[in-house]
Amino acid sequence: MVPTITAKEITLRQLRHRFHLERTDDENFFREWQDDLPELTDFEKQLLGQVKEEYLYLSESPLLEVILKMVIISPLLRLAGFYRHPFELTA
Repeated sequence: MVPTITAKEITLRQLRHRFHLERTDDENFFREWQDDLPELTDFEKQLLGQVKEEYLYLSESPLLEVILKMVIISPLLRLAGFYRHPFELTA
């Protein structure tokens, strides 16, 4: 039987080491996710670049859900317009 490891017992750093994973910045990676999308403004590109940079920095350590929501998810939801009418927030 193959041993299983729960997600809370392993870090991204351990997975990278164990499976020899490498991050790629190749823009053609998952090309199907990028085709036929609206053009981003310079502001949107800048904000997404900041979110990516912050995520890459934070992902080197265990990332708690509350930090992920605050640093990554919240700016993406704002950029996508989910804090504006007709959407309602609940917590």
